[in-house]
Amino acid sequence: MLRALTSALRLPGPWRSLRTRGCASHGATGDPEIQVRALTGRDQGITEILMNRPSARNALGNVLVSQLLEALAQLREDQQVRVLLFRSGVKGVFCAGADLKEREQMSEAEVGIFVQRLRGLMNEIAFPAPTIAAMDGFALGGGLELALACDLRVAAASSAVMGLIETTRGLLPGAGGTQRLPRCLGVALAKELIFTGRRLSGAQAQALGLVNHAVSQNEEGNAAYHRALELAQEILPQAPIAVRLGKVAIDRGMEVDIASGMAIEGICYAQNIPTQDRLEGMAAFREKRPPRFVGK
Repeated sequence: MLRALTSALRLPGPWRSLRTRGCASHGATGDPEIQVRALTGRDQGITEILMNRPSARNALGNVLVSQLLEALAQLREDQQVRVLLFRSGVKGVFCAGADLKEREQMSEAEVGIFVQRLRGLMNEIAFPAPTIAAMDGFALGGGLELALACDLRVAAASSAVMGLIETTRGLLPGAGGTQRLPRCLGVALAKELIFTGRRLSGAQAQALGLVNHAVSQNEEGNAAYHRALELAQEILPQAPIAVRLGKVAIDRGMEVDIASGMAIEGICYAQNIPTQDRLEGMAAFREKRPPRFVGK
């Protein structure tokens, strides 16, 4: 069992740089639906995925889902990405959920295939590096499922509105909401929110533990983004391999009993021992200086 766990928990090999860094993906109309931006200067190591489909309030249609999957596949292999931040380029909305107008034109078989792709997208957001969702506006249905797939969530206290509202549309959450919400909030509260289709403000979501931080909105409508960026900047100087292995230990450990979880933690810890960053951390402590971690 431990041998299988060790194989499953190995970090990926050498990564390639993102080929589309700094450029936009385009939909059928030629307008960008997502933009990928690697920050520079003191923020180098933070990469943003900006959803920009204003005509449909960032609804998750075929094109947007395809572009997100493509971007995530390339970013997964980029060694320079230490934190991945999801944000919106559409004021007042994070993601309005699945594109129901597009889905209305699908056959039952096509709906099943699309929902499976949507579920796959949320699984891909379970990224090696920490992920943060910055919710400055509406995050409903699949939009909240996208945020739930991230490690951390930041919301504007008043302008962010979120909920798994599928039951109000004759549906149920199909992109991980029935699994991730109870893991986040507990079974009884998750059932209440899904059964009622209740919408929560950012402040209410923070009180329940659904988001890590709720902040007062600013005039530009991007206060959650700025708080999420501050959070990313706080993660950035830490040892990236240790952070990634810590994420693996938590995520895998939460799915098993505590004895198996401790074994997973031990496997992750053992993988960190031979890293240059561990030695650098010890040297920096001994020499009373800030460490300079390089991700090796």
